[in-house]
Amino acid sequence: MKLILVRHGETDWNEARRVQGHADTELSDRGRQQVEESALALDGENIQAVYSSPLKRAMETARAIARRHGLEVQEEEGLKELDTGEMDGLSYTEMRSRFPDFMEVWARDPGPVRLPGGESLQELQERAWLVIQSLKARHPTGTVVVVRHNFALQVILCRALGLGLVCFRRLRLDVASRSILDLSGERPCLLLLNDTCAHRGP
Repeated sequence: MKLILVRHGETDWNEARRVQGHADTELSDRGRQQVEESALALDGENIQAVYSSPLKRAMETARAIARRHGLEVQEEEGLKELDTGEMDGLSYTEMRSRFPDFMEVWARDPGPVRLPGGESLQELQERAWLVIQSLKARHPTGTVVVVRHNFALQVILCRALGLGLVCFRRLRLDVASRSILDLSGERPCLLLLNDTCAHRGP
């Protein structure tokens, strides 16, 4: 399976650099333009299916892609972003002020520690990878698009590349970016990372 991983377009909270976990924020005007460009850049792909997190910002991104291929978006609850609990909507400064002990542990070893009132990166990775394995079984030789969120994509890439979760910050994924994994062999192969180039024409 060729797996195209797409991060949703920009929201107002992205612009303000606020935490977006399960908060159901919508795309900004700029975000909508980004996802149309991202969808156009995928016109040459023979996409069999488009799956998405059910959150609005991801679904709107997924629909822009699916429309161009005559497909319906299929929602997958397991593709949701990390449950950031009490940190939803906070800025980095606010997180450091309200949860200093957690932030210190998170900086050292982010994998196993649960966000206050939320989940851990390990828990996110486990549910995310179960979805990817399910999609691989459904589409063993096809091309599939999955639209989701920053942490959720980072932990998938860490798992695919055999990286510990302590490395997740080294994988930069911009809004409306595309990354591609080849899952057809014994080991996943990274074909593309964080592509944000708009459609360049023929």
